[in-house]
Amino acid sequence: MAAVRYHRETVVARAVEVLDRFGLADLSMRRLGTELGVQPSALYHHFPSKQALLAAVADEILARTHLPADPGAPWDEQVAGICAWVRDATLAYRDGAELVATVWSFGLGASTPYEALVAALHLAPSAERGDLPEIGARTLLHFVFGHATDEQAQLQAASAGAIDDLPRGGADFAVGLGIILDGLRARVRA
Repeated sequence: MAAVRYHRETVVARAVEVLDRFGLADLSMRRLGTELGVQPSALYHHFPSKQALLAAVADEILARTHLPADPGAPWDEQVAGICAWVRDATLAYRDGAELVATVWSFGLGASTPYEALVAALHLAPSAERGDLPEIGARTLLHFVFGHATDEQAQLQAASAGAIDDLPRGGADFAVGLGIILDGLRARVRA
């Protein structure tokens, strides 16, 4: 069986399924090859490394939910919408937050949220001065990825019976995001 019979998109789609069923630790070239009925080495026709595959999976996770787009909305509403989108997209798949955060952190992909946040922050009055849009976007992503990773870890631990608590969830996320947005609004006004 040859891997070339599969299109790159098919390989990525199956990798997303493997991630969701088994988790990031078990998303290996070997397991994916078995799922597709090919030798793991055949996957390198589409991806030069496992890191390239993981980057494609992270991009696919983000692409499966639509980035909110309301160019007429105030900058801070756009930022809040983008952050909610990233949270929802990464929580939709097991270990999705950890994967997307890692790929973005290593500069391998998953850059759409950062680019969208920088663009929205550039709309803020006085934001053109200095590097507020870039630092603000990174700060927001650290919060979103951290919160979503924490939430996923709690869900997995609760489902395994390791803890009794439920994750803090959306209300906690909204308050934390509000705190960061308040700080950004204060910086923009200063």
